[in-house]
Amino acid sequence: MPGSTSPEAGLASAPAPSPSAGDAKPASGDVLPGMVSAAVARTQLPSLTTGKPGTMAGYSRDKFTHWAEQGNKCDTREAVLKRDGADVTQDSECRAVSGSWKSLYDGVAVNEASKLDIDHMVPLAEAWRSGASGWDAAKRKAFANDLTRPQLLAVSAASNRSKGDQSPDLWQPPDKASWCQYGRAWTTVKSHYGLTVTDAERAMLTTMIDTCAS
Repeated sequence: MPGSTSPEAGLASAPAPSPSAGDAKPASGDVLPGMVSAAVARTQLPSLTTGKPGTMAGYSRDKFTHWAEQGNKCDTREAVLKRDGADVTQDSECRAVSGSWKSLYDGVAVNEASKLDIDHMVPLAEAWRSGASGWDAAKRKAFANDLTRPQLLAVSAASNRSKGDQSPDLWQPPDKASWCQYGRAWTTVKSHYGLTVTDAERAMLTTMIDTCAS
């Protein structure tokens, strides 16, 4: 998920979410919006359908429309930068020109928006392999630009590129303090979109959610 978007991020757009969608605020203690509690995540996880990873046949990031317009000249990327940062100022084109961010995955402090990638919690390619290959264009666009659920976040470019399109059993955030949120977020997104998980993926998600205080 490289660059100012992400290897998995560079494709996104949803059935054009309304401008207010970018105003979704995380619950107290969370970095991401729309997170379920650890208790709810523990009930959702066993309910996810188990499946083997599908192939990449037919996959293209272009099938997940790139960052959707969110109103006021802002697109999804800029909406996430504004939401996830502190003291963010934007220019007349909605580009973040100053602010500060803390990358959830590695705890790195960032003061330049150009050094951030917008990560898809469940990468687009991973979603393709676990069910999105059968979706229509509108659903893929919604998934790629979802500002309501914990699917998009601003993180350091290094951590985003290290993650790539890997599932939790293959890549975990280096900062273990983020595991509780990561496991809950991944489970929330997969549950909402009806995506499958592998046995190894479910096991690591269980481990991550078990790091939650309650």
